[in-house]
Amino acid sequence: MSNVPGDLRYTKSHEWVRALPDGSVEVGITDHAQNALGDLVFVEVPQTGRQVGAGDAFAVVESVKAASDVYSPVGGEVVAGNDALASQPELINQEPYGQGWIARLKPGSLADVEGLLDAAAYEAFLASEA
Repeated sequence: MSNVPGDLRYTKSHEWVRALPDGSVEVGITDHAQNALGDLVFVEVPQTGRQVGAGDAFAVVESVKAASDVYSPVGGEVVAGNDALASQPELINQEPYGQGWIARLKPGSLADVEGLLDAAAYEAFLASEA
């Protein structure tokens, strides 16, 4: 069973969102997603200052199996990309909810974050896919 922290919000495309104290959000891919992809060999993080809409492809993760787009769970401005992933893409495999974050966004609305799946709903979604 995948690790699904209770303090995060989730999407059906397997991204997670963590609200940060400064009003921004941290975004990454879930434990389920990194397991499905396998060992990551390359991550393209979004550029700081980029405007993204909810559902826009804004990053790419590549594994030995496949390349996959990462979709922005909310609309807003990219305020940071995780530059450590350029030399250590495996951080996503090792710590998908920690050092493996992909980007930080300043969301257009925090209500958009609240509209995402909570941990119980995401776990139910994963069970329905199995």
